[in-house]
Amino acid sequence: MTTVLDSFRPDGARRWRIGVIDGPNMPNLGNRSQKIYGPIRSLADLQDLVRRTADDLGVTVTPFASNHEGEILDFIHATAKDVDGWIINPAGLTTYGEATRHALDDTTKPVVEVHFSNTMRHFAEVAPHYGQQTSRFTYTATGLVMGLRQYSYLGALLALTLALDDDDFLAGGTRRH
Repeated sequence: MTTVLDSFRPDGARRWRIGVIDGPNMPNLGNRSQKIYGPIRSLADLQDLVRRTADDLGVTVTPFASNHEGEILDFIHATAKDVDGWIINPAGLTTYGEATRHALDDTTKPVVEVHFSNTMRHFAEVAPHYGQQTSRFTYTATGLVMGLRQYSYLGALLALTLALDDDDFLAGGTRRH
């Protein structure tokens, strides 16, 4: 069966391997605010949506989720040689997950940061007294997709796949960022 996504990738394109990481609070996805997170019922539903889209693109995804930064670090270290790029929703690690950011950066693989909500608006609304809050990951990520709920993941998956296919985009010294 041919899908609309087939037209994006060249014939014989490599089957990229992408690690998809969900940080603290994402394992509780089905129980979180529908205003922000929409109708997704569970993290398993999100992972299934990403996996089906990856299959349509001819990409292999390895999903991982944890509420514990140490487990996320162990996953990155254990799989770094087995993936071509990363998608991460740092979630609860967004503003302080320096160890995770370093681990991803050390792999020298492209990283796309994703968020269900527009974090800039979220920080301005819920924590204006803290001043400008920012993600620790954005500064070294290859790209950022946010504010589109579960579709942020699909946008990141498509964009990262096409970037990996494009030798000029991630070639040489720019492959890392």
